[in-house]
Amino acid sequence: QVQLVESGGGLVQAGGSLRLSCAASGRTFSRYTMGWFRQAPGKEREFVAVISWSGGTTYYADSVKGRFAISRDNAKNTVLLQMNSLKPEDTAVYYCAGGINTGNYYYTGGVPDYWGQGTQVTVSS
Repeated sequence: QVQLVESGGGLVQAGGSLRLSCAASGRTFSRYTMGWFRQAPGKEREFVAVISWSGGTTYYADSVKGRFAISRDNAKNTVLLQMNSLKPEDTAVYYCAGGINTGNYYYTGGVPDYWGQGTQVTVSS
């Protein structure tokens, strides 16, 4: 089992950057595909990005492609989401999540097994 704790959210102006971090506990972290999802007020939760256990494969939602970058450090049990050129529509609670399935599984709608508590990102116009 994996426990996930996000950090790094906050308030930023449009065009700015933030970096979210997800700290994972558990010895099997390196076996899990890890990802980020988000949920804006009044909207359903949506996929943002996912990275394979090795870090060799990534998928991004079209809405963030070219602006966000996901990475991981298995030695430190961390997953990062670098968010650049932020837009007001990026405002949401961002969740770190993980599971044993492939990145493509989560990219196409699969639901991860493990979730963090979420961190708020607010982008002002």
